[in-house]
Amino acid sequence: MAKITQDDLNKLLWSAADSARGAVDASVFKDYVLALLFYKYMSDMHNAERKKLMERYGNDAERVEMRLKNARFVMPNGASFYDVYANLAADNIGELLNVALRTIEDANEEKLRDIFTVDFNSQSILGPTTQRNKMIRDLLNDFNKVDLSDVDDDILGNAYMYMIERFGTQAGKKAGEFFSPRQLCKLVAQLAAPQDGDRICDPACGSGGLLLMAGAQVEKTGSKNYALYGQEKTGATYNLARMNMFLHGLDSARIEWGDTLNNPLLRDGDGLMKFDVVVANPPFSLDKWGDKSLENDKYNRFWRGMPPASKGDYAFISHMIETAKVKEGRVAVIVPHGVLFRGAAEGRIRRALIEENILDAVIGLPAGLFQTTGIPVAILVFDRTREAGGKNENRKDVLFIDASREFVPGKNQNNISDDHIAKIVKTYRDRAEIEKYSHLATPQEIADNDFNLNIPRYVDTFEEEEPVDIPATRKRIAELESELAKTTAQMDKYLEELGL
Repeated sequence: MAKITQDDLNKLLWSAADSARGAVDASVFKDYVLALLFYKYMSDMHNAERKKLMERYGNDAERVEMRLKNARFVMPNGASFYDVYANLAADNIGELLNVALRTIEDANEEKLRDIFTVDFNSQSILGPTTQRNKMIRDLLNDFNKVDLSDVDDDILGNAYMYMIERFGTQAGKKAGEFFSPRQLCKLVAQLAAPQDGDRICDPACGSGGLLLMAGAQVEKTGSKNYALYGQEKTGATYNLARMNMFLHGLDSARIEWGDTLNNPLLRDGDGLMKFDVVVANPPFSLDKWGDKSLENDKYNRFWRGMPPASKGDYAFISHMIETAKVKEGRVAVIVPHGVLFRGAAEGRIRRALIEENILDAVIGLPAGLFQTTGIPVAILVFDRTREAGGKNENRKDVLFIDASREFVPGKNQNNISDDHIAKIVKTYRDRAEIEKYSHLATPQEIADNDFNLNIPRYVDTFEEEEPVDIPATRKRIAELESELAKTTAQMDKYLEELGL
């Protein structure tokens, strides 16, 4: 087959997903389509590896099989996509697919344990047998049209992200559980600026898009020397992230399944792992995040104060800062604007962070960037090199950027362009003051504002209106009223002539 392009693969995969979807909700159906995509990828890669080994070792079947056992993953006999496809007409096609996927999991226990959480024989999700079988057959037929071993990792990985993004636009409020807008992830990754050799973590990683964007920043320097770590609470989304890493050729990425706040699984011995870069788009103002059970947090993440029970924003922020390397780590986190100005416990935590001198920038973004909410958001950048003893300990100001008015409007969702991202990132890196766009605030300014970080307090975007000539306006109103009186009189005359 000829090499397939990015656009061709995107269209083919989405066409397969869209044609087979039927009555199944997008937020659920995505799990089936993406699992099947991963399954087809594994099958094609296995076939390609077998073919290559057979060419090398000829008829030495035993040697070929031995080499296959040392490949990225094992494909048991009878469990590949093509084995299931050969039974396309079977009434129990969903059951056959389930058995094949479980067999693959068992054969790859260390890498792929429980990665296929979907049930292709589920009547409650996919409907009665006839409907269910038609959907499965349509998907199998469409995926059979492309050999994924002949697709570069970058193209295949991008196609997977494309599929997640398309499902995200259709999943409504449920999209926030697995998807963050691509351009927003790109912006956060560039602000965090991971470097060669960095350990990068996302403690609320969703399907892994932001982690991959952060890794891509390192690869732009020509290096692949970085390590990705993530944790995700929702099981199905956790498995999407695992597949995402495989499809991007990042098998070594460590993704954990669990509640980051109540059960952080990225640990070194009895303590938390430390990272060079920590990025996240955590759930906004999470209610019942576990404040009561964490009053005596054994990792001492909340020593600045306990966030309120109904809003977990500062719980995630505190966790991220405590997992960034002391005097070295960088944190970039997306937050709702309330984080900038809410008082009580949050106000005290905010003040502590500012007085520690680790808050580096506050960046306001446009409203409507998310499928799940229309509210505007901000990015907070924390830099632990500003701590005493760090290389930037003498930096005391905080950069405020108001990028809320610069966006690409959309029907259902706004977006930020590459040019918008470039402007924000350049302003941040240069720590530039731009009229009506950015301002470097001193510690005294922030203290004078009672540690309120609401951006309009620091960046004046007020546009003066042209002065109104009152006498001229009054004269014009009088003229218009006279003209209206004449027109009304003329209209009354015409109506009288018509007998109306």
